[in-house]
Amino acid sequence: MTLALLLTLPAISQAATQERPDNSLRAHLTKAISESDSFEDRFAAEVWLLDMSNRLKSRVPDDAERLNLLKNIHYEANKAGLHPELVLAVINVESNFNRWAISSAGARGLMQIMPFWLKEIPEAGDNLFDMRTNLRFGCTILKHYLDREKGDFTRALARYNGSLGKTWYPNRVFAALRKRWYRVR
Repeated sequence: MTLALLLTLPAISQAATQERPDNSLRAHLTKAISESDSFEDRFAAEVWLLDMSNRLKSRVPDDAERLNLLKNIHYEANKAGLHPELVLAVINVESNFNRWAISSAGARGLMQIMPFWLKEIPEAGDNLFDMRTNLRFGCTILKHYLDREKGDFTRALARYNGSLGKTWYPNRVFAALRKRWYRVR
């Protein structure tokens, strides 16, 4: 319920006009749409990818890299049963979309996965800097914690971050979700 409300809140500060895609973005978007199998249809893929691409452009300037990342986030989030916007908010807080990020605790990649998970799920891949591997681990772990906490997003996010019992981390994710990654319906 909380996530549904957060996903539907329009951002007050969003500009009323949106920049038209240039030829490069249009070509990459067309390719991403044709290769996307996690969307209900081509129209949904185009709308979501273009919308999220515009929001992510300042953090990932390269069109092809940005659309590939978004396509993979959408795929892995849906595969795990998560809202892609929640995953975007987690990545925003965890690594600010730096796939090479390493935390002081040793967590790696976009979703800041701890290396011990490689021993827990050895067949899933061994490179936490690989985008697809990192997203698969992160989405699977987050969904596991969400199920374990019976849908309580605050507790699941705190568990994901290793700060169970504290709300600072979930509040940061919720703030990113409201401010940048909300879903307009």
